[in-house]
Amino acid sequence: MADTCCTLVPYFKVHEGRLDDFKRLCAQFEERTRTESGCLHYAFSFDGDAVHCREGYVDAQALLHHLDNVGPVLQEALKIAEVTRLEVHAPAAEVEKLREPLAGLKPQFFTVEGGFRR
Repeated sequence: MADTCCTLVPYFKVHEGRLDDFKRLCAQFEERTRTESGCLHYAFSFDGDAVHCREGYVDAQALLHHLDNVGPVLQEALKIAEVTRLEVHAPAAEVEKLREPLAGLKPQFFTVEGGFRR
């Protein structure tokens, strides 16, 4: 099986006093994402006001679908938090499918070489 898995790696810094509001939005992100058949894993982790969303998709198309699906919630989240770092990890062919559509988000792209997938 060819590995087409794409991992989106966003880090947020939540504005002071807004962590509970951000966590309520996390529940909305999860609710919307739960319906996506192309999502492999999705969860938020916290270290004070620093938040990471651990998320993986079967391929570039599934990742782009996710961004469309959660767009309204993301816009709300960006009112109370900022993205401090954004990474995309994927095989070269999938990275190329994501470069143009994600250019406005200015992610750092990492090309997966080697490894295995079960």
